[in-house]
Order: sequence, then C-alpha cells, then structure tokens
Amino acid sequence: MLTLCLRGLERDGLVKRTVYSVMPPRVEYELTPLGQSLTEPVIALGTWAREHIEEIDVARAAFDEAMNTPKART
Repeated sequence: MLTLCLRGLERDGLVKRTVYSVMPPRVEYELTPLGQSLTEPVIALGTWAREHIEEIDVARAAFDEAMNTPKART
C-alpha cells in the first residue's frame, strides 16, 4: 500500500524517487518543489483538525450510533 501511495505521489510530481544500485537495494524519496509547495496547506489542515477535533469526535460518534441503530420497519 505504501508503494502504491508513493508511486501516485511520484506520478503527480510531488516526490522524486532515486534508486541506488547497491546490495541490498536502496531507494530514497524526496519532495519536489511542487511537493514542497504543499507544506503550508498541509500544516494549515492539521491545525484546523486539531482545533476542531472535539466537534469531529462528536460527529463521528453520532454517525456510528446512527449506523448501529436498527431501522424501524415501515
């Protein structure tokens, strides 16, 4: 799964993959300039999530409760 995610990021131009022909094989990944440009938005998203975690937890609990409640037959 990790490999699929990394390949997708590489395809999108967000990471650069470097393969070294050594034993054992070694691969390194680094952010491209395009990937680095996402740093600020990702930090902002993390900040938002931390600020709203209680609301998110309440919404998740309500959703889970609704999904586990048997539906009345009509």
